[in-house]
Amino acid sequence: MKTRMMLATLVAMVAFATSYAADTVSLEGVKCLFNPKAAAKAEQSAEWKEGKVYFCCGNCKGKFEKMTKEDKDKMAAQSNVQLVATKQYEQKTCPMSGGKLNADTAIEVSGVKVAFCCNNCKGKAEKMKDEEKVAELFGDKAFKNFAKVEAKK
Repeated sequence: MKTRMMLATLVAMVAFATSYAADTVSLEGVKCLFNPKAAAKAEQSAEWKEGKVYFCCGNCKGKFEKMTKEDKDKMAAQSNVQLVATKQYEQKTCPMSGGKLNADTAIEVSGVKVAFCCNNCKGKAEKMKDEEKVAELFGDKAFKNFAKVEAKK
């Protein structure tokens, strides 16, 4: 009887944790970090910062997990974009100046809206090539302007 009760409790806890995680992470429109044509899947995730990054398959997930810290750091900007796209992190201040956000300055970068403090910062970002935008607006230096989304209770 105790074993059944413990098993039932464990199943309930796993179900709650799965539904809770599903509420905080959105994979809609999110693509694999290694295969940008393939949709990311919830069951193919790996730890990154205080969140998770997602892949299309176990091969891509395994490739990420086998990478050295230095290699993972080289793709930090793309991984950080995914943290924002999955709503695990949100922008708090301008990625260029650290200033207060002006919603009227928002542009889309890799499927994620990014706002700036002023049209000057927005203009600088708009002049960049796509890869530069990702590196400059989501690289570790700029990512300090983003914060982990606290779980809703």
